[in-house]
Amino acid sequence: MSSDIKNSPLRDGDMESRLWEYIDGLSAAGERTVIEQLIQNDKAWKDKYHELLEVHDLLQTSELDAPSMRFTKNVMEEISKYQIAPAAKTYIDKKVIWGIAIFFFTLITTFLVYGFVQIDWSSSSTPGNNTVDKYITQNLDKVDYSRFFNNTYMTVFMMLNVVLGLMLLDRYLAKKRKQFSKEA
Repeated sequence: MSSDIKNSPLRDGDMESRLWEYIDGLSAAGERTVIEQLIQNDKAWKDKYHELLEVHDLLQTSELDAPSMRFTKNVMEEISKYQIAPAAKTYIDKKVIWGIAIFFFTLITTFLVYGFVQIDWSSSSTPGNNTVDKYITQNLDKVDYSRFFNNTYMTVFMMLNVVLGLMLLDRYLAKKRKQFSKEA
């Protein structure tokens, strides 16, 4: 072997990609001669070359099969043999949805009412020449948020909502468990 072949960067690493370029005719003339020498003198390169050449010939000679004209219909017929999931209306209980909606509506309404109660509406300042945004900002600065979140009544209300939410979840899961045991 010549020293060119031993010191060639084609010796390491990308043997397969270089051989594919050689087979496809994309490699440069100088590179082609080095690859030809490697194929003649190195058993690993020769074996890999013959393996890739077989794959290349197989790809050139074989035709890709097109799906039949009834392919989509055949697939749909196979799928129809299996049980199809029911529509969402049949397994979603509207009472549960209404319960969740009422829970959140009550929670939001309570926060808003409590927040508006905390604002001092009898303030002596009038909008006068000030803009509406400035007036609202002045009134919102007067809200005592520490009283809002540290109030015992608010804590009790939140605990009650959490307990009611957990009870609702428990009823929903019990109903699902009951339906599951009937099906099994």
